[in-house]
Amino acid sequence: MKTIIRNASIVNEGKSSIADILISGDRIEKISPSINLKAKGTIIEINAEGLYLLPGIIDDQVHFREPGLTHKGTIYSESRAAVAGGITSFMEMPNTIPNTLTQELLEEKYTEASKTSLANYSFFMGINQNNLDEALKTNNENVCGITDDGLYFNNDEGILANYPDFLEKLFSRTNSLVALHSEDDLIIKNNTHFYREKYGENISFEFHPKIRSEEACVTATKRVLEIAKKHNNRLHLFHISTVAEANLFDNLIPIGDKRITAEACVHHLWFSDTDYAKLGSKIKWNPAIKSEKDKNGLLAALLENRLDIIATDHAPHTIEEKSGTYFESMSGGPLVQHALPTMLELYHQGKISLEKIVEKMSHHVAEIYRIKERGYIREGYYADLVLVDLKQQWQVTEKNTHYKCQWSPFENHFFKSKIVKTFVNGKIVYDNGIVNNIKPGKRLLFSKIR
Repeated sequence: MKTIIRNASIVNEGKSSIADILISGDRIEKISPSINLKAKGTIIEINAEGLYLLPGIIDDQVHFREPGLTHKGTIYSESRAAVAGGITSFMEMPNTIPNTLTQELLEEKYTEASKTSLANYSFFMGINQNNLDEALKTNNENVCGITDDGLYFNNDEGILANYPDFLEKLFSRTNSLVALHSEDDLIIKNNTHFYREKYGENISFEFHPKIRSEEACVTATKRVLEIAKKHNNRLHLFHISTVAEANLFDNLIPIGDKRITAEACVHHLWFSDTDYAKLGSKIKWNPAIKSEKDKNGLLAALLENRLDIIATDHAPHTIEEKSGTYFESMSGGPLVQHALPTMLELYHQGKISLEKIVEKMSHHVAEIYRIKERGYIREGYYADLVLVDLKQQWQVTEKNTHYKCQWSPFENHFFKSKIVKTFVNGKIVYDNGIVNNIKPGKRLLFSKIR
């Protein structure tokens, strides 16, 4: 079966132009100002005049909660939300139950995704002090990388950034991309003690960025960067939250040549510490959402190419798990459905171009992870596409939210742009508010050399 998308404003590789796209099966067959076909077989024609066609968004950091935490979300439920937000591929974290710390457990996730995912998928192999040899078995051609994100060594303490001796061992032995969460546990522990002594259990959420402070982030990030540079390994740093950290990264090296890359997350680009008074626990993330200066500085760092991509850190919890006191409420929240609309809102505000959004949410993700035949609108590439109306306002409500947890920090917010259709491997999985219950997602494949 073939599909023609006609007269779309295609945003791709730094420019926008109006053209037709012919999809044949799961691939883009032709891109041309005008495509004429002699009728053979079934041809679906979509009039996209006035609409913008983007490469499907690739999100390199999500927590879809399966197995073991499926009351929060599943691969099926959260991939539904993802395609509703124009995300056509995701990479998922290992902090499920059990933690993904063996190759067998890792492959079990891939098996489940092959049955239930509406989007393309990859899963990180988890790494801790006890499974280094197992993690080193990871196949770079069909696994996105290895990570410690969400995994802890001792009683909820001890992400790898706090264990330089172990990082030395890891970087000296692995040829995989290593993706890390970077905060200093001792600084956070001391800050927690200070505020607990002062306020007891009733700490205001506005102190979250004081507890998980700039100092905690910068100290750990400097430590990790020093070790990674020594070994010249492929390092990617998740969710940079401070402008001070962003300034530690190089902006003169082309993306394809960078050995060290980093990202900003949507919530750090949209919210600031002034929003805690209204939203409280709903915007409690680790690392914390910080100051207005940091928010603006992170966007500037993206535009300057110090930060390379935009991700979500989608981490759903039930509303009950997000409730209660500062210490009772869990960190993290759902974002995949509303990430692209949020970035398009910044476009409407004149803060970022459509071309730069596409670069940071599609092109550069594909380049960093060396994803094969995705992330661009090119003939021969997979037809992962998102069609957007930049002039259709809509309001976020519980009714139109697809997350299993059924809440969003954006609830009641009006967005100026709407996702019209999402294509995954040539199939329409989301169409004007309706998620089609097909599961065309495929396992992402990568170049062996990272």
